[in-house]
Amino acid sequence: MTTLFTSDHEWIRIEGDVATIGVTDYAQSQLGDVVFVELPKVGRSLKKAEAAAVVESVKAASDVYAPISGEVIEVNEALAAEPALVNSDAGGKAWFFKLKIADKSELGGLMDEAAYKAHTA
Repeated sequence: MTTLFTSDHEWIRIEGDVATIGVTDYAQSQLGDVVFVELPKVGRSLKKAEAAAVVESVKAASDVYAPISGEVIEVNEALAAEPALVNSDAGGKAWFFKLKIADKSELGGLMDEAAYKAHTA
């Protein structure tokens, strides 16, 4: 399992042909208390860098972008019921959606953990 990061503060975990996407702990710390999450519809095709979901906090609303192209195969319904999961477990239980990867070559432009830490420093 490989975890990569975007400059827009999404993480992407790769397992075979499936990518799980969420927002980083850094992103949730900048947002503050998350009060609402809008998830994409299962079956939706997303292009790399396309707005896929929305996360709203007491401070702001932010888009969550697709780090790569693919088809949404699952969404995390628990987030809709309990948006605060983003604050308590951004890198774990608070994943947003899963994609069936369309083009693995798009992973090349993403950062590993060390590069992401340098990006947010």
